[in-house]
Amino acid sequence: MLKKLHRNINVIFGLAFFHSFMVIVPVVVPFFMSKGLSLAEIFYLQAVFATTIVLLEAPSGYFADIFGRRNALIIGSIVHGLGYFLLNFTDDFFSLMVFEITVGIAMSMLSGADLALLYDTQKALEDDKSNDSARGIAHLGFIKSGAEGIGALLGGALALYSFDLMVLIQSMIAWIGLGLAVFIVEPPYRRVSDGVESNRIQISEILRHLLVNDPVLRQIVIAIPLYNLATFHVAWLVQPYWEAQGLSLAVFGILWFAQSLTVAIANKFGLEIERRQGAVFTLALIGILPVLGHFGMAWFQGWVGIGIGLILFVGRGLNQVILVNALNRRVPSEFRATANSFTSFLLRLSFITTGPIVGFVAETKGLATALNLLGVCSIGLFLLVMLPLIQSVRTIQQRVAA
Repeated sequence: MLKKLHRNINVIFGLAFFHSFMVIVPVVVPFFMSKGLSLAEIFYLQAVFATTIVLLEAPSGYFADIFGRRNALIIGSIVHGLGYFLLNFTDDFFSLMVFEITVGIAMSMLSGADLALLYDTQKALEDDKSNDSARGIAHLGFIKSGAEGIGALLGGALALYSFDLMVLIQSMIAWIGLGLAVFIVEPPYRRVSDGVESNRIQISEILRHLLVNDPVLRQIVIAIPLYNLATFHVAWLVQPYWEAQGLSLAVFGILWFAQSLTVAIANKFGLEIERRQGAVFTLALIGILPVLGHFGMAWFQGWVGIGIGLILFVGRGLNQVILVNALNRRVPSEFRATANSFTSFLLRLSFITTGPIVGFVAETKGLATALNLLGVCSIGLFLLVMLPLIQSVRTIQQRVAA
């Protein structure tokens, strides 16, 4: 059993790699525009994708906690492969909507299950000693970002030759995850359906644990999706931003690789930054970087603006390690997948309400106006979300010192 659990870790990392190896991502906006969509329509399309995940995210995480994370990964991998198979036959807004809904179903099944499996596998192997569980999360983020970057280089080159070939290759890559998912072994953990006194933990109990019982945990649960949103909007604005600089699609792949590498490096060294500089400094850094990145892209053009935009992805990498690890340390294993899915649910819900607005502003008022708007929102986010979290951490530190 121990041998299979050790194999689990490599299989989970392999799944993370191939689910993130997206050759279409660095040129997805030009690809959608080649189908006749405007930038505003692309944001509306992503709102449909986000709505699908909002409806299924928390239930899918709950499904994984009840029926097993392995089953959730297998089902999600099958639907993931079907979604990208359908992409070969899209030619208008409606067919692309079907694609987005299908991939949204897959993402809702996959989200949270891999992270929960990794955390509980390491816990079963007693690797959570010496902070190895946190390093496992960091390594998982590093692999995902690295895969996205490598896929971006290939995608940029393929886009120059043919969008159709790029989509065909993407649809073949999408099935690799299924081949890996079947080798997953479910680590021992207390399922929400176990126990004599209570047959299952109700969703209301999980939400009470996440949002009521522990004020610091509540602040973390709120901060994770909102600071992910800071780069989520830019991911859909950055390609038109590059296009406005007159760059070719091949350069798109290189720049997306640079963004992914930036996230990967931040994943890798985030814990070391926290160890050396402290939690308060790291949280302040996560809060300030979106402000600098959004305004920097809005106020500067050319390679200077592009370079400043990388600041946003440093923040994204730190968020994925520091805040996500803080969340997983504070939730029990029996509903860890639900907790991780819930933060993703909040991210998608936030995008549904803000994404179409950002797309409309970018389409009608220009990219600079949209980026300035995001910069103002980042200031509000720092004041209303990050500062209270920093104050809570300081209080805990003072209590411990006393």
